[in-house]
Amino acid sequence: MLIVVVEDEDLAADYLIGLLKAQSVVPVTKIIHLGSVQEMVSFFNSAQPDLVFMDIHLGDGKSLEAFTQTNIIAPIVFTTAYDDYAIRVFKHFTIDYLLKPFEAKDVYKALQKYTQIKENFSFYNTAKSLEALDSKTQQERFLVQSGHQLKSIESAEVAFFYSEGKNLFLFTTTSENYLYKDTLRDISEKLNPEVFFKVNRNYIIHINAIKEIVKHSPQKIELHLKVTHASTKPILVSKFEVKNFKIWLDK
Repeated sequence: MLIVVVEDEDLAADYLIGLLKAQSVVPVTKIIHLGSVQEMVSFFNSAQPDLVFMDIHLGDGKSLEAFTQTNIIAPIVFTTAYDDYAIRVFKHFTIDYLLKPFEAKDVYKALQKYTQIKENFSFYNTAKSLEALDSKTQQERFLVQSGHQLKSIESAEVAFFYSEGKNLFLFTTTSENYLYKDTLRDISEKLNPEVFFKVNRNYIIHINAIKEIVKHSPQKIELHLKVTHASTKPILVSKFEVKNFKIWLDK
């Protein structure tokens, strides 16, 4: 089968292509890498693959723009880092989505879902997901418990979310912290992507919680926060998210 990977970051593309070549869920005869909306339009005007892994944000725009310029009817697995409102839509209508940074098991799971539904796949569902993008909403308040008391914390009061094991903690701008009944992956789908960013597997950080940004190298960025907690490990931006993190900071 022919798989197309739409990704403008060479490092991220090589990582995904490597996982696809190493897997045994589906037979892959060829993988084509497209890095821009322009390349997408040129390719899909003359060919259709069996499956597409598609990043949302590309260097020359959003990959979704290509849908208005060419005909894409192949099943799609969307990949994204901070367009979390889109994830909520895609998880209901498309084969699957991958939230960066993802692991090999996430890719294999998406491929397994593809094998289960490929015979009955309809582009109608993908089209519905694109139509629904503008109906996004974000969670503004978070209910937590402190002893026998319940508290509702406003989004602006949240400094960051921190995941440790199976637990998720909410830290406020006043250094209070609470156990929050959710997962980092699920909560990332409910937050405003303009002010919250999932920097790695353990942290989602509010823009106003960042005290300092230290660039150790082009692919190693460390964050110092205004609010501290017990963990002594440095907070590093995932190497797969460095570019998106810079874009987010420059909005």
